[in-house]
Amino acid sequence: MERGSAMDIDLDTLTVEAVQAGFKAGAFTAEHLAQACFERIERDNGRYNALIFLNPAALDDAREIDRRRAAGEVLGPLAGVPVVIKDPMDMVGFPTTAGWKKLYGKHGGVDLMPARDAPVVARMRRAGAILLGKTNVPILSHTGTHANDSWAGPTLNVPMPDRAPGGSSAGTASAVASGMAVLGLAEETGGSIQNPASAQDLVGIKPTIGLVPNAGVVPLSGNRDVVGPIARTVRDAALCLDALAGYSSEDPKTLAGVGRQPAGGYAAALAADALQGKRIGLYGPGWRTQALSDEAAALYERVQRELVELGAMLIEDPFAGSGFADLRKPTPPLEHFDARGLESIPYDLEKYLQRLGRDAALKTFAEFAEATRDDDAFGPNGVLRYLHSLADFRTALADPSLPPEMPEFVALKARYLTIFDSVMSQHRLDALVFPQMRNELPSLHGKEVIQETTVGEINIAGLPGIAVPAGYYESGSPFGLIFVGRQWDEGALLGYAYAYECGTQHRKAPRLS
Repeated sequence: MERGSAMDIDLDTLTVEAVQAGFKAGAFTAEHLAQACFERIERDNGRYNALIFLNPAALDDAREIDRRRAAGEVLGPLAGVPVVIKDPMDMVGFPTTAGWKKLYGKHGGVDLMPARDAPVVARMRRAGAILLGKTNVPILSHTGTHANDSWAGPTLNVPMPDRAPGGSSAGTASAVASGMAVLGLAEETGGSIQNPASAQDLVGIKPTIGLVPNAGVVPLSGNRDVVGPIARTVRDAALCLDALAGYSSEDPKTLAGVGRQPAGGYAAALAADALQGKRIGLYGPGWRTQALSDEAAALYERVQRELVELGAMLIEDPFAGSGFADLRKPTPPLEHFDARGLESIPYDLEKYLQRLGRDAALKTFAEFAEATRDDDAFGPNGVLRYLHSLADFRTALADPSLPPEMPEFVALKARYLTIFDSVMSQHRLDALVFPQMRNELPSLHGKEVIQETTVGEINIAGLPGIAVPAGYYESGSPFGLIFVGRQWDEGALLGYAYAYECGTQHRKAPRLS
């Protein structure tokens, strides 16, 4: 096919299912599709700044998928599907910069070149996905609002370029929203999947901790970090989770997820009537004592009517009187973010650096600290300066070779899970459905941060959440929901999110500017 015909593919609405249908019908090849994505990147990435590195081997990988398909090999649903990878995830051949000039040689820093892929990247390769490149993030993924301080410069929100794109997986969301890729890998410690997904009118899966391995990913917290997909549809996100989930000997906590994945995969429960007869808990002061804005409340009332029309039974503020809201405590000097669980970052970074390989430029936390000491992330002006307010952080910093005990975090997590499970059982709830944000997006370069409803609570407890589009504010800013459930409930939550998506069809492809 001629190179110029690549732009004939409708990248704005392309799904995994449509990709495979196109391959089967001979409408395009994997090579043709990858070329179309690279042409879109060439056209639009200068505007949105979603990708920071492009993979020159992607077209060869696509040709190999085409060869295997032509030879009659049975391939999985992600084979030939264009995907982007969040920068902190190790990908052989590329430096892992975590958005920080101190970790990028071309900006005077140190290049961290991994000897092998992170397990999640390796799993995408094995699934036959075409890895187009790596996406932009803020320094050390420290914020859930934007990527303004990245060495690569800010990433823009595709539906609303003057508003925050959501962080820290800003680049992944912008790449998927703009049609540069069909799927993207994201990672969350405190909102970094759900925030950018909702900010850019996309679907995001924040998995139960332990379902997906996060070895080979620059950590903020081994106790909270999770990798998950960002996609344009619930089905696409479910198919990506199928490839990502499962035990890895590199991440022992994934042993807890063995036997927890649904038979037939995460797309198995996707039915248009999945909400019929389900009991759904609603947002209220029992969960968090922060009210919705007037417009968010009005949009949420419309959502409740839609849920009832789809057969759901709604339970008002089921956490009232449970003590759940009292557990939340923002970490000084931060006003909104509860960072408990991040105390272990010195140890987590030490383990991450050890995995890079014997030829890595930095192999220990001490070497990392020395290489970045003139811009110390943990210093008085550093992006992670608030960690000194956490119990056990100083102990961890004193000897990064030892994991801190973190009794406060462990007790807090236990309390969150105990109350959560009690309320879910008492009210016989199948899921919670909240507005993902309490008000519309802040401006791109302003000082305000995204005002979410579940960041901290589900990150500390390790609970799953599925973000899904649910309409728009009068300004055009996306309004999204988050479906939250018990640990390992991803299959059921995806079914509910899919039913809502099918029943409302709120998402509209953005008009690229």
